[in-house]
Amino acid sequence: MMVRFSRVLERSSVFAAFLRQKDWSSKFTTVKYSSTKAEPRLHRMEYQDAVCTLNTLQTNACALEQVRRERGHPQLQLQAMRGFLERAGLVVEELDHLNIIHVTGTKGKGSTCAFTEQILRSYGFRTGFYSSPHLVQVRERIRINGKPIGKELFTKYFWQVYGRLYETKDTHGGSMPAYFRFLTILAFHIFLQEKVDLAVIEVGIGGAYDCTNIIRRPWVCGIASLGIDHTSILGDTIEKIAWQKGGIFKPGVPAFTVKQPDSPMMVLKERAKEIGCPLWVCPELEEYPADSGPLRLGLAGHHQRSNASLALQLSHSWLQRRCLPDQSIPSPADESKGVSPAAGFQPSPIMAKGLEDTEWPGRTQTLKHGPVTYFLDGAHTTRSMLACVSWFSEVASQHERTTGGPVVRVLLFNATGERDSAAMLKLLVPCHFDFAVFCPNITEAIASCNADQQNFNVSVENMLTRCLDNQRSWRLLNGQEEKPGDQLLISRDVLPLVAAECCSKTLVFPCILSALQWLSQGRDSVLAHPDKRVIPVKPSVTAKAAPLRDATGIHVLVAGSLHLVGGVLKHLDPSFAS
Repeated sequence: MMVRFSRVLERSSVFAAFLRQKDWSSKFTTVKYSSTKAEPRLHRMEYQDAVCTLNTLQTNACALEQVRRERGHPQLQLQAMRGFLERAGLVVEELDHLNIIHVTGTKGKGSTCAFTEQILRSYGFRTGFYSSPHLVQVRERIRINGKPIGKELFTKYFWQVYGRLYETKDTHGGSMPAYFRFLTILAFHIFLQEKVDLAVIEVGIGGAYDCTNIIRRPWVCGIASLGIDHTSILGDTIEKIAWQKGGIFKPGVPAFTVKQPDSPMMVLKERAKEIGCPLWVCPELEEYPADSGPLRLGLAGHHQRSNASLALQLSHSWLQRRCLPDQSIPSPADESKGVSPAAGFQPSPIMAKGLEDTEWPGRTQTLKHGPVTYFLDGAHTTRSMLACVSWFSEVASQHERTTGGPVVRVLLFNATGERDSAAMLKLLVPCHFDFAVFCPNITEAIASCNADQQNFNVSVENMLTRCLDNQRSWRLLNGQEEKPGDQLLISRDVLPLVAAECCSKTLVFPCILSALQWLSQGRDSVLAHPDKRVIPVKPSVTAKAAPLRDATGIHVLVAGSLHLVGGVLKHLDPSFAS
């Protein structure tokens, strides 16, 4: 996640101390709540107060101890989640009323959920949609009818759930749910309170032991494309990862998967047979008959076609159960294999319109700001980066043919966690970037705090070190030699930590805003707005940007991290900051 550079930890510590000093017992009565019953909430607390409190769960000592204790016994994770759910006034049986569509996968699960939600909303159903991570504001994770829940509602429901958990923590060893667990409970509570007709739930990590998997009876399950990611949690082979993903299957609940490589597909078949889950493989999008020509998608990129096919099958299955509740679910034709191909039915006009109207920011998204065009994709695995490169190569070439003059290509990259940055960067080399710019997921190098974009789980030093490592990898991949005497990009009176550049083609900046301001060179009116604080750089670094000032167009690919994409969108799209 993104952070503001200064005083973030200090502000959070002060706020946490404030919470500890409060007499919570006087704020909340000690009774068993149900999710349908309103509860007294903390008064005079604003949205940012709620988010700052939420952020204390990132570093909660008890939560960290939970992780260590449960790592060797993953089944304890679901047991703990059920306990937290009950302490929040919910029981798992209530979740059955949400008519859930549960989706997992390594690549494309978020886009699949977005397609599915849009299709069913187009039918007039009131939808809930829970996804992760957020790009700019945490309330993006919880959507009602396609829109992030409003700040007022988020704040109200947050204190209802947090208060119930906080007042019971002393009788449960001081434990509070970690960040993602809490948000999952909050999402379930909100969807029940807001009386949605259905909830589309995106798995966080894996499936079998993900905290969303306390769902007992989803209406339908889906598995998007599988690949290697989160190996320390899910396993270091595609087969182990497939086993985890197949953990969302439920007895008698229909499940659909996109076409997978033979090995993980065999694991999914075995999981489906073991659990008693009918499993179908989605057809290619071209196999759906359409009277009005090929189906058009609101999300760009060839890889979105399999996601759209999965969404059609999920929404079609959900509609069948909704509209024909007495119709039994057919089993796959080949019982010995436990899987069969799903039929390529003719999508209704509403389905076709839903696919075309789908929006999912930060995924194969293009923003044109005058001469500067941004290509945004949160690809953060090698498979998703391959798809990103294919999309960018095609769409950027189309733009360049109509620019009418020379175009400079810029890569803005960061990667986090255990991801193999060098492998992703290697895939980007054929795009022939004129500049490669690296920065951490820090939105601005200023003292003010945007609580939505704080991350206390990694230090700024570590983030900048990762950027410098990425820079070295890029230089090696491009046959460039190390140069002694690195130059500082940001004056020391601006930041206590600075980053460096080793040659004219690769640069490292300490925050997203400084990187954007340098690569746009004042030619993006949004970044040049008087409200934007201009971060000074050394004259020698400014001089290296001459090609950016002289070019007819600047094409910027932002990739490697959804959090990086979110930080960029915060500066480029004012609607994300409101």
